Amino acid sequence: MQHNKKYSGRGVQHNPVNRFENIDIVFEQPQDQTIRTHFYKDVSKSIISYNSSPDLPINTFINPYRGCEHGCIYCYARPNHEYLGLSAGIDFETKIFVKENAPYLLEKELSASKWKAQTIGISGVTDAYQPVEKKLELTRSCLQVLAKFRNPVAIVTKNQLVTRDIDILKELASYNAAGVVLSITTLDNSLAKIMEPRTSRPQLRLDTIKHLADNGIPVGVMIGPVIPGLTDQEIPAIIAESVKAGAKIARYIMLRLPHTTKEIFERWLDTNFPERKNKVLNRIKSMRAGKLYDSKFYKRDKGEGFFADQVENLFNMACRKSGIFGNKLNLSTNSFRKSQSRQLELF
Repeated sequence: MQHNKKYSGRGVQHNPVNRFENIDIVFEQPQDQTIRTHFYKDVSKSIISYNSSPDLPINTFINPYRGCEHGCIYCYARPNHEYLGLSAGIDFETKIFVKENAPYLLEKELSASKWKAQTIGISGVTDAYQPVEKKLELTRSCLQVLAKFRNPVAIVTKNQLVTRDIDILKELASYNAAGVVLSITTLDNSLAKIMEPRTSRPQLRLDTIKHLADNGIPVGVMIGPVIPGLTDQEIPAIIAESVKAGAKIARYIMLRLPHTTKEIFERWLDTNFPERKNKVLNRIKSMRAGKLYDSKFYKRDKGEGFFADQVENLFNMACRKSGIFGNKLNLSTNSFRKSQSRQLELF
C-alpha cells in the first residue's frame, strides 16, 4: 500500500507492518499533519542490561527510554518496538516508553552484593538524551547515582543536551570514570535534517565535543553509521573537525538494517535520493554477502569485502593524519565504592 502522508519533523513518514502481526490497520490522516509524541510508563523491574556481543567494548548498559524521538531513519533499534505490538516506523519515534524508576533501580542494582564494578554504557539502544530528557532528567538522575558509587560510565549521544550534565561528568572524570562519544553521521545540515530530524545539528555536536574537552572530560567521535555511497566520503572531514574540537578517540560503525529497518531505509532513499538508491543498496549488499543485513558477529558492525576494506582504510588513514589512531577510552573502576545510603535507610 502506498502511503502519501507527510509528518512534519519526523524521520519516517509511515508505519510499516509489524512483522509479528497478521493484520495491518491504516488510519487516514490529513496531509502535512504534525503528529504529537506520546509517552507511556515502562514498568521494567531492572535497568542494567547485559550483552555478551564480542563486537562491543563493554557488556553492561542502561536505557532510560524505549523508542527515540530523534527519528534517525537508519536506527537499528527500530524493530524493538515490534515486540511491544507497535510499528518500527512512526510509532518508534512518537510512542516513547519511559522508565520512571530507572535511578531507583540503578541504585538498587549497584548496591547488590553481586554487582562487580565495570563500565556501564548509556544509550546502548536508544539515545538517553533525546528531547524529553530535558524535562524528565532521568539520565541525569542515573548519572548522579553512578557518581555516588563512582562507577565508570561511557555515553554515546547525538544531542547537545549532554553538556547540561557536565558538573556530574566532570566529577566522575576526576576518577577516570566518565567518557562521552558524540555520534556524527554527516556534516551536511540539509542531509542531517531529513536523515536524523530531531537530533542536534552537526555543528552543535562539534561544539559539544569542544565544551566537554574544555572541561576535562574524555570525549570522542563515533561515525555512526557510515552509509556507503552516501556519507562514506565524509569520514576524513568528520574526524578532522572532531579532533580539532577536542576529540581524542574515534570509532565507526557500518549501516545496519535489521528486519523492518530495511524497508524503512529503502523507502527513504526512494523519496530523497532515488538517483543514488541502487548505488547505496548495491554497496551495502557487497559488504553483507549479497544481503542488506548480516547479523554475524565481527561482520555486522564493519562488513566485509572490497568496499568494507576501503572504508576501514579511509578511516584509519584519517585517524593517523589527525594523530588519534589506536586511541581508546580506558576508564577505571579503582575508585568504585559501595554507597551507604541504602543501609542507612534501615535505621
